[in-house]
Amino acid sequence: MNLALIELANKTLSTSPSFREYTMTKRDPLGQLENLDLIHCPTVELPVMTCGNYRGRNVGIKRWDPKVIGVGGINAPKKLYCLCLNGTKQTQLLKGKDDMRQDAVMQQVFGILNILLRHDEETAHRKLSVRTYKVVPLSRQSGILEWCNNTMPIGAWLLTGHVKYRPQDIEPSAARKKFTNNAQAGMTVEKKLQNYLDICNKIQPVFRHYFLEEYLKPGVWFERQQKYIKSVAANSMIGYVLGIGDRHVQNILIDKLSGEVIHIDFGIAFEMGKNLPTPETVPFRLTRDIVDGMGISGVEGVFRKSCEKTLEVLRNNQTVILAILEVLLYDPLYSWNVLSNKKADRRQQQAYLSTSADESDGNEPVGFPIRRDINVTAERTLMQVEEKLLGQEDNKYISVEGQVQMLIFNATNDRNLCQLFAGWQPYL
Repeated sequence: MNLALIELANKTLSTSPSFREYTMTKRDPLGQLENLDLIHCPTVELPVMTCGNYRGRNVGIKRWDPKVIGVGGINAPKKLYCLCLNGTKQTQLLKGKDDMRQDAVMQQVFGILNILLRHDEETAHRKLSVRTYKVVPLSRQSGILEWCNNTMPIGAWLLTGHVKYRPQDIEPSAARKKFTNNAQAGMTVEKKLQNYLDICNKIQPVFRHYFLEEYLKPGVWFERQQKYIKSVAANSMIGYVLGIGDRHVQNILIDKLSGEVIHIDFGIAFEMGKNLPTPETVPFRLTRDIVDGMGISGVEGVFRKSCEKTLEVLRNNQTVILAILEVLLYDPLYSWNVLSNKKADRRQQQAYLSTSADESDGNEPVGFPIRRDINVTAERTLMQVEEKLLGQEDNKYISVEGQVQMLIFNATNDRNLCQLFAGWQPYL
C-alpha cells in the first residue's frame, strides 16, 4: 500500500494546466488494492491503547475510489477517496515531491499542547485549542493527509469578498501587483511603508461580512465569531512559540461549520522564516482582515485574554514543551537544514513554501535512519523557544501580559508588514 501511494503521489497524471480529474484502472497499483481488513486507514486517528488490544478498533480499507482529483499547486497534490470497511468514506490529500515529515511532527506537537490546554482550568473553560489533522509521511518526499472537510482558505473568500462588499476598492490582485514593487532592489523601508499605506487606503477590510452572510441567526453568528477569535488567539500564540511562518491567506482555512481557523503547511517553522531572502518580520498573521473578522472589539477583550491565557499555559509548561522539542533535536529522521537562499527564493516566488528535501530521490519508505550530525541551528532553535517561554525579549524578562502586548504590536505594525514577501499579502 505504501509503495502504491508513493507511486501515485509522484505520478504526472497530465501535463495540461486545466487537468482536474483522473480515473484509476486495475493497471494502477493503488487500483489493485482491495479488502485490506488488517490494514488501518492511514488518515483515521487510532487512539493508543495501553492494553495493546486493538481488536474491533481497526478501520480496514475496502478500496480507493477510482476517481482522483487534482487540486492545483506546484507539486500537483491529488484528492483521493478511501472507502473503509466500516462504511465510511475518508477524503485524503496525497502529496508528492514535498517533505511531509515536519508537518507530521508539528501535528504531534499540537496534539500535546492541546492536552496541556485541556488540563488547565482557564483555557479549558474557554475551549482554547488548535485544530489538528492526520499527516502520514510515506517517504522523504511524499505523504498522505487527512482532508479538512467543510473548510475553505480564507484567501478564497477574501478574493471575492473584497469585490462584492467593496467594489469601489482596488481588487486584491491589483493590490498584490502594486505591493510587488516593494521587492525592488535598493528600495528603502520608508518607501516600502509609503507604498503599503497607499495600498491599505485603497482596499479596506471586509472579513466581518463572512460571519454575517454565513451565519444568519444572531446566536449562531455570535458563537461562531467567538470560536473564530479564540482559535486565532491559540494558533497565534502557539505559532509564535514554535516559530511557524509562511502564514499567507491560502495556508489558513476556516471551518464553515464551527468558524474555527485551521492552519496548514508547516514547512517553515522554528524561525526558518527569518532566514529567507525576504525575511518574515511578524510573529504571526494578525492583518486587518483577520482583525476585522473579530468584530467591533478587534484585538481587545476576548482575543487579548485568550492570547494571555494560552501563553500562560505554555510558559507554565515550558519543561514539557522543551523536552518534546529536544526529542526532535536528536531525531535522525528530522531535517534541521535551513533552506538555501536559492531554493528558498524560488519557493517564495511561487508562494508555496516547504522544507528542503534530502539529496536522494526521496522515495524510499520512511523508517531507514539517516546519519546526521547534530546541527548547531537546531540547538539555537531550542534556545530561542526557551527564551520565548521564559518571556525573555531583548535581554529583559517581561510578564505574560507584556509579552502579548509586544506580540500584537509587532504583528500589526505597518513598518513590519510592509517588508514582507508579496505572496504573503499583508494588506488583507
